[in-house]
Amino acid sequence: MKLSVIIPCKNEEGNVSSIVEKIGKLLINIKYELIFIDDGSIDNTMNELRQLYEKDMKHIKVISFSRNFMKDAALLAGLEAANGEYTCIIDADLQQNPKYLLEMMDFLDKNENYDEVAMVMKERREDSKFMAFCKNKFYALMNKLCDIHLENAASDFRMFRKGVKKALISLSERNRFSKGMFSWVGFNVKYLPYDVEPRANGKTSFGFKTSLGYAMNGILAFSEKPLKLSFYFGILSLLASFIYLIVVLVQLWGFQKPLEAIYVLMILMLFLFGLLFVFIGILGKYIGAINNEVKKRPNYIVKEKLGFDNETIL
Repeated sequence: MKLSVIIPCKNEEGNVSSIVEKIGKLLINIKYELIFIDDGSIDNTMNELRQLYEKDMKHIKVISFSRNFMKDAALLAGLEAANGEYTCIIDADLQQNPKYLLEMMDFLDKNENYDEVAMVMKERREDSKFMAFCKNKFYALMNKLCDIHLENAASDFRMFRKGVKKALISLSERNRFSKGMFSWVGFNVKYLPYDVEPRANGKTSFGFKTSLGYAMNGILAFSEKPLKLSFYFGILSLLASFIYLIVVLVQLWGFQKPLEAIYVLMILMLFLFGLLFVFIGILGKYIGAINNEVKKRPNYIVKEKLGFDNETIL
């Protein structure tokens, strides 16, 4: 098997047949498999995938989750099922043109010293400038907070060798952040630009709220600096309080200036309690992540599998 293509999909009933057709035309002379991960779709996606599987059992495999476990769990399921010399990840919405598969494969064939090819968006096609601004700032924040480096505008659209696949599978944490994992495992990566196509059909399920949660998971998974911030802010608050105490004493004794202490006290209490609850919230997020890890629940639960020798539902 030359190539395994992992295609996570959620509510992509209007796109799955198109991507199968496009990839099939491209990879005529290449032995490949398409591994679709139905991540809890509530539309007709799974029925479409069943029909596609019945038409082309040679190339198509399907894993259907019992509910939505998010994209990173879908990627893990695809990695565990992939058998190709190369593994590629591509979205089902056709914003990532399958034509780049040949470019990535050709590069890996000709450059044995590289283990992975990651595609970088030339230009973001966001619903708003606000989303584009937030994503750019997220990459900058991650690179400051974490010991890993995330290439700005680099997507999950990438192709890699078996060594990279095995390394990703070996990471056993439940709080998975794939972009960070690809960086953490290392290997030699070549970044290539690509044009983002308009979405073919349907609406994205990765809105602002989901993106914000995903960003938070990434910070929790790869950085401990937010925990250290509480200590530094505590020291600064103590110093500020001590300095302000001196100012108040000078005003009271040196200048005989009356001071409405109740107002000052209220402001200080609001500020310090606000700061306290912020850091309690950060601490709670980390405790929640630890709680999720120690329970050792599976990253995903399979409801149905098509195209695999072992049809047992996990």
